[in-house]
Amino acid sequence: MARDDAYSATQGTAQRRVRVKCIVPACRAAWLWLVMALPAWAGPPFASDDPAPTDYQHFEIYAFSNGNSSGDGQSGDVGIDFNYGATRDVQLTAVLPLSIGHESGGPTVSSLGNVELALKYRVLHQDSVGLDVALFPRVFLPSASARVGVQHVSVFLPLWLGRTWGEWSTFGGGGCAYNQGDGAKNYCVAGGVLARQLTPTLQLGAEIFHQTADSVGGGDSTVVGTGLRYDVNALVHLMGYVNTGIQNESDTQQYAWYGAVLFTF
Repeated sequence: MARDDAYSATQGTAQRRVRVKCIVPACRAAWLWLVMALPAWAGPPFASDDPAPTDYQHFEIYAFSNGNSSGDGQSGDVGIDFNYGATRDVQLTAVLPLSIGHESGGPTVSSLGNVELALKYRVLHQDSVGLDVALFPRVFLPSASARVGVQHVSVFLPLWLGRTWGEWSTFGGGGCAYNQGDGAKNYCVAGGVLARQLTPTLQLGAEIFHQTADSVGGGDSTVVGTGLRYDVNALVHLMGYVNTGIQNESDTQQYAWYGAVLFTF
């Protein structure tokens, strides 16, 4: 993907692109983040991101919505994921979410969630070493309200790798987060995607993604999911993603979804 994504899913990642936030106790975050209509698109809408940055002096803007369900309730976001190709190998990212949460038996609350600032730097290229490799550090700011999101700064430091051959592409990697405060603790993630370009405008992929516990007394989680991207034209792209938990799903995440309209120019 010349964009990225994520998903990242950003994604595009769209596609990323990957960001985690907990809106109700024990909830597991939906990760997000794509780019210009190319055969090798990666990142969003998957949780795993890819190493390709947004094209130089181009924009990728995702209007996204996501949600997840755990044993304690439901949570989600709607917002804008803004990406700009600052150089051939550098992507600047800012995510502005409106976070919504509903605890079982409680009211529905909403507020500005955890704003994300990030920089993707591709350090190796497939045409020279056989793989694209990128660093993508992310900073999450405290949410505007104690009712949603988390009220402390966290930092996520991942490494993403990817390779494309013919109609196939694979990407993934992982990293760890500094996540201290409000009953939270540091955690690590790892995931991977295998995707195929089924037609010139449609790509389908499958993912497995694992995260260690991000809260004191919480459990690890593993999900499997599938995502697709449809290119309406060179400027507008549609994407969707769903996953289901296969580890500690009653306490972490039972299922999650992500949808977005991506604008590239």
